[in-house]
Amino acid sequence: QVQLVESGGGLVQPGGSLRLSCVASGSAFSIYGMGWYRQAPGKQRELVAVININGMTNYPGSVKGRFTISRDNAKNALYLQMNSLKFEDTAVYYCTQSGGSGWSPPKYWGQGTQVTVSS
Repeated sequence: QVQLVESGGGLVQPGGSLRLSCVASGSAFSIYGMGWYRQAPGKQRELVAVININGMTNYPGSVKGRFTISRDNAKNALYLQMNSLKFEDTAVYYCTQSGGSGWSPPKYWGQGTQVTVSS
């Protein structure tokens, strides 16, 4: 049974930074693509960042240049470094694991961690 546990969310001022972490268990972490999604109140869940098993990444334009996804296969860990945070980044952030090695849609989801950007 795959488990994804996020941490690192919180309250931050606009322009600030946060680093989210996700620890995975129950699967061979290194052979699966991983990702971060988010859902703001009243909005649909959206992609934030994905990384494949070779470390290739992809971001939507809304976060490109501000967010960085990375993985540490030795620790079964996924990270999201978020810089220059904006009010519109406020959301619940979810760690995901895909069903394959690339950027395919998530098969497993964590429980989410809240990120609030507020002054």
